[in-house]
Amino acid sequence: MSEVATLDQIPQASTHKAVRVSPQQTPPSQPKGPVKTSRFKTPGEGSSVGISIVTVAVLLSLWFAATNLGWVKPLFLPSPQAVFQQFYEYLTGQANDKPLWQHFSASLLRVTVAFWLAFIVAVPLGIAMGMSRIARGVFDPPIEFYRPLPPLAYLPLIIIWFGIDETPKILLIFLSCFAPLALAARSGMRSAAQEQINAAYSMGASYWQVIRYVIIPAALPDILVGMRIAIGFGWTTLVAAEMVAANVGLGQMVLNASNFLRTDIVIMGIIVIGVVAYVFDLFMRWVEKRLVPWKGRM
Repeated sequence: MSEVATLDQIPQASTHKAVRVSPQQTPPSQPKGPVKTSRFKTPGEGSSVGISIVTVAVLLSLWFAATNLGWVKPLFLPSPQAVFQQFYEYLTGQANDKPLWQHFSASLLRVTVAFWLAFIVAVPLGIAMGMSRIARGVFDPPIEFYRPLPPLAYLPLIIIWFGIDETPKILLIFLSCFAPLALAARSGMRSAAQEQINAAYSMGASYWQVIRYVIIPAALPDILVGMRIAIGFGWTTLVAAEMVAANVGLGQMVLNASNFLRTDIVIMGIIVIGVVAYVFDLFMRWVEKRLVPWKGRM
């Protein structure tokens, strides 16, 4: 009986050895979750907020060290403490000038009015230039002629024509915003693919329906980029615009302080203008993400 049992166990043992899989032949286990790719696979991928914060901190540290260690005279570069003191005095109304909110509101009103006037005129004109060779032939030469001119070049002519009230200030900012908006709209009209246009026509769309529902949505990303550039140009031209007999405004505050060699007020005004322009740019980026979320994903 023991021999029979032993013989019955032999095939089972051999069968067990035959079906055993070698550890080298075992298939690898599948990773749990999606495979992680490198963040540097796509150019420009990843957030740069941390790098920007470090850069600003380093620049402020260098500014603090250069002024407090006596590397630069206060006349040429005041200390951060002096600039902050002037900001506090203007903010609380303790300075020998109008409060900061009055300068800010006056400049904001001028830039806002000029920007939206330029938007209302330039964007339809740019769309017309992109859709009609006649409009492009008529308006492209004057826009391309004045676009590279610095605002101070035609500022005296504007003063002669329109006087020294608010009109020349708004007009100067209007001209600085007009060209980027018009050129961006004209360039954006060519963003729609010919297949999209033909598909709309094949479904019975009219010429104006193609422009409204196909071409203009395709041009919207370029128009928004033009708006970002235009608002930057508007704030850049602010100081030149407020040279025209202005008694209030951020540009006027900077110019008046420069006449008395108050570099602390000058730098404070420059920082305020730059921060406001940057906030507007961030706002335009947010609007761009909300209105054209498909940008860069096609």
